[in-house]
Amino acid sequence: MNEAFVASLPLGATQAAATLAQSLTAGKPEVGPAELHQLVLSQLDDDQAQDVVSIPLEGKSSIADHMVIASGRSTRQVASLAQKLAEKIKQAGFGHARVEGLPAADWVLIDAGDVVIHLFRPEVRSFYNLERMWSFEGSETSMMGRN
Repeated sequence: MNEAFVASLPLGATQAAATLAQSLTAGKPEVGPAELHQLVLSQLDDDQAQDVVSIPLEGKSSIADHMVIASGRSTRQVASLAQKLAEKIKQAGFGHARVEGLPAADWVLIDAGDVVIHLFRPEVRSFYNLERMWSFEGSETSMMGRN
């Protein structure tokens, strides 16, 4: 707030605003890129996504801190994975994730800010081979999930 505006408020109003701000943030855990990344990996595992790969981008790209790539067995599973993940991200307080490609569900992109998720059908994933494009020499690409 503007300092002049705050100075013009009665002392009681300023203290009440500070107390309200503290009560609104009390009990809310700090959420950051690591927590969002863990939520994404956990949800994909729960929903039985296949061949989950996480590529760390922090310090290498400004688009996100993590890129997660996973496959679904069919267009129906890819669409379901995307919808559930976007809803879970919103429910966890990370805001609204942008979802692209849902109608066809061959390749769905979910932009959750600090984490970008690509969900593919296996044939489409092997064609585009994003893991190879985004894996940097010397970087650690972690493989998680089911084959």
